[in-house]
Amino acid sequence: MDKAEALNKMKILVQKLNEASKAYYQEDQEIMSNLEYDKLYEELEKLESSTGIQLTESPTAKVGYEAVEGLEKVSHEVPLLSLDKTKAIAKLVDFLGEHAGLLSWKLDGLTIVLIYENGVLVQAVTRGNGSVGEDVTHNARTFKNIPLRIPYTKRLLVRGEAVITYEDFETINSVITDETDKYKNPRNLCSGTVRQLDSSIAAERPIRYYAFSILAQNDVNQNDQKSKLNFDLKSHQLTFLSDIGFEVVEHLLSTKESVKEDVSAFRKKLSDLGMPSDGLVLTYDEIQYSISLGSTSKFPKDALAFKWADELVETTLRYIEWNTSRTGLINPIAVFDPIEIEGTTVNKAGLHNVSIVRQLELGENDKITVYKANMIIPQVAENKTRSNTALLPEKCPVCQGSTEILKQKGGKSDADGEIGEVLYCLNPSCQAQLIGSLVHFCSRNAMNIEGLSEQTLEKWVDRGFVSDYTDIFALESYEDKITQMEGFGQKSFNNLMTSIERAKDVPLANFIFALGIKHVGLSNAKLLCEQFGDIETIIEKSQDIDALLSIKGFGEAIANSLQVYFADTKNLAMLEKIKDTLRIKSAKKIDSEALPGKLQGLTFVITGSVNHFNNRKALQAFIEEHDGKCTGSVSASTSYLINNDTDSSSSKNKKAQSLEIPILTETMFLDLIRGH
Repeated sequence: MDKAEALNKMKILVQKLNEASKAYYQEDQEIMSNLEYDKLYEELEKLESSTGIQLTESPTAKVGYEAVEGLEKVSHEVPLLSLDKTKAIAKLVDFLGEHAGLLSWKLDGLTIVLIYENGVLVQAVTRGNGSVGEDVTHNARTFKNIPLRIPYTKRLLVRGEAVITYEDFETINSVITDETDKYKNPRNLCSGTVRQLDSSIAAERPIRYYAFSILAQNDVNQNDQKSKLNFDLKSHQLTFLSDIGFEVVEHLLSTKESVKEDVSAFRKKLSDLGMPSDGLVLTYDEIQYSISLGSTSKFPKDALAFKWADELVETTLRYIEWNTSRTGLINPIAVFDPIEIEGTTVNKAGLHNVSIVRQLELGENDKITVYKANMIIPQVAENKTRSNTALLPEKCPVCQGSTEILKQKGGKSDADGEIGEVLYCLNPSCQAQLIGSLVHFCSRNAMNIEGLSEQTLEKWVDRGFVSDYTDIFALESYEDKITQMEGFGQKSFNNLMTSIERAKDVPLANFIFALGIKHVGLSNAKLLCEQFGDIETIIEKSQDIDALLSIKGFGEAIANSLQVYFADTKNLAMLEKIKDTLRIKSAKKIDSEALPGKLQGLTFVITGSVNHFNNRKALQAFIEEHDGKCTGSVSASTSYLINNDTDSSSSKNKKAQSLEIPILTETMFLDLIRGH
């Protein structure tokens, strides 16, 4: 079996073993026997040993989640310059001349450099400004397809792109019911995920990495016969990266005679690519020739970015549709005469907010041009008429309640963090908001009540069965009426009652998330619950802004939102009404013999997996409860490094050893605080 076959076999084994583990541990199903699992596991271990490759998703890889205090700035060893751009194929022809080129996708994600030493991933750094990036190693280790270990022991710097597919983007956005919290595009989602301080968040999101070059070839000793990296061509670099476990960007060799046809072939594939691409990259294949060209102050001279020329189609705007979301945000959508763009028929395009409507000076029957951003998402490019006659609704389109224009700093939904104007419905009893909040309350990551679709909830709200989330747990009183409804017989009703009864056993974090508090997603709800433990304490501490801001990752927006929600007497009344109905599982607290103040003045760094505590966050919370401090990286100010694998060759262990900082197991740590 050659290396390519072995690598492919490893990928198949990893998928099978992970499917079996998920079925067994999460779904209470056994899809293969223990004997078969062990046999496949041993086969995977042997292949990893023989190839020297260990994939990120491999069940043999023990990757603990890590939370860092902040993203450290890292200077790049090799500057990561941006590329000069063109939309003209003729320029690509001139660029190539008599040289062969390497043509590949220009993926629209986040550029990251992976650094390997002694065959192990030791650091991952974002591109940043090209000279200085951010250390995101803790998150890179959770990417779905990078090798944690490779069969090459010299220093290796790999440049590639981290991306999230359109399908995964839609899936992640679909469970975010607050329109203002939805991510604008896959690139924003990928960038925001990679730059999270807590790697457990990145681990939940399927980020993939595609390598496209090796940096600083001297670092891989191309003239060292032992290294076998005698690269003359960049295409050979990509073959090497593929052989040692990387997924490399799709590419082909191109010449001035073939480049026009090659670009066309890539463009035809774009709709099936499944991930964002804003063009192609053309670079000379010959490495020494590339090096001889040097660079300008902005761009390398050996590569050129080819940007897709957007297909602009003219149509007539018929009207602007305004949709009210669960939070009261009223979103504008341009509705126009159907047109064909990039192979599909479209008649709507999101306008994002009031500011965009005003900037385009839209009005009914205006002539507009429409394109697909990254050839996927319809957008209005230009308004040729600019009648500026579109009226902003003074009444909510759902409840006819009053509306208000608010200024909002951009984020996931707006471009580049700029201030934008948004339209809100001011009626808290708006049916659109009620239906949206009920759908969110019942959703999988919230109360997980199966059988309550948006359409069903609308019918029950209309009939007066449900006026807020507490009424869901009193639906048995409407059994006769519900079972007589079309499409909802006795069996469906019984199944629903079973699902509602099951949902009464709910973890505190899922319940907090179900309440739909603005800016409080599931990950923030978990942090809140880990800090305060039970619902009564959360209500009490919600009015203490300083206490809320002390939670890592919590800013003023989250703190203010929690304070407003739990100060509302209507919300408190619903909580009081339902508290005896639900069986809310409070967050676990760690008991110990440690005395308050025992850890005062000590600074800890935690790495690796933990055994005595639920997770590293629980251990961190325990340390901070006893006046200790936790940071994400080892430095001269670190008092102790906690790692159950004291002999690990990890970068943190090495740094601690070089600074003569003690490395403790959990047992040693507990002995320390107990004074043993």
